[in-house]
Amino acid sequence: MIRFVDVKKTYLNGVQALKGINLEIHDGEFVAIIGLSGAGKSTLLRSINKMIDITEGELYIDDVEISSIKGKELRMLRRSIGMIFQSFNLVRRMSVFNNVISGRVAYHSTFKTLIGRFPAQEKILALESLEAMGILDKAFARADQLSGGQQQRVALARALTQQPKLILADEPVASLDPITTIQVMDDFAKINKEFGITIIANMHHVDLALKYANRIIGVKDGLVVFDGKSTDITEDILVNIYGRTLKHDEVLGE
Repeated sequence: MIRFVDVKKTYLNGVQALKGINLEIHDGEFVAIIGLSGAGKSTLLRSINKMIDITEGELYIDDVEISSIKGKELRMLRRSIGMIFQSFNLVRRMSVFNNVISGRVAYHSTFKTLIGRFPAQEKILALESLEAMGILDKAFARADQLSGGQQQRVALARALTQQPKLILADEPVASLDPITTIQVMDDFAKINKEFGITIIANMHHVDLALKYANRIIGVKDGLVVFDGKSTDITEDILVNIYGRTLKHDEVLGE
């Protein structure tokens, strides 16, 4: 589904965030990317939907090389990829339902979306997505009236309504408390298993990566230094990824 071929990214300030990434990620996987802040995790993740353009190399999605696509092709690419942010990225004054139905915006003309004209079946899809995430009762509440965990579930429901093949998540639970973190990660696992949607997530806490992902990609200084099953991770591998032994709270997310 996704193939990186010697992908590099150098920013205008000279920072080389990616130094030659070679990866293949397949349909249906739950992949966690781990590593220190500044290792290149977010650059790697955001290059997949072209939020960040790569500098060199080739990046394929479903055998289409995406580094030079734009216009309609780019819109079609992004329509197939959901994105979950640490900050939820909701319109806080808007109702939960309207935030979720906005997942269908890319399927319609600008005029129709501006006046809120969505087909009945898409409205049903939005409600079904809210139900799947366990927050249907919040459909007509304002987004800013919800807790952080509920807001992240709204973001997940919006992604489901988009009907993507892939969901990218950039530190999706970093701002949540431990109990809510588990609830939201359970939602990611449900989306992966029940809907068959590929999940690629940057994870700050190693224990969550090992518990939920079936594949771990360790990134250090812009390079992939580990790529394998979560069950294969050892303390020595973590030391190689992070350059030191992790503290208790870094592993457990406390």
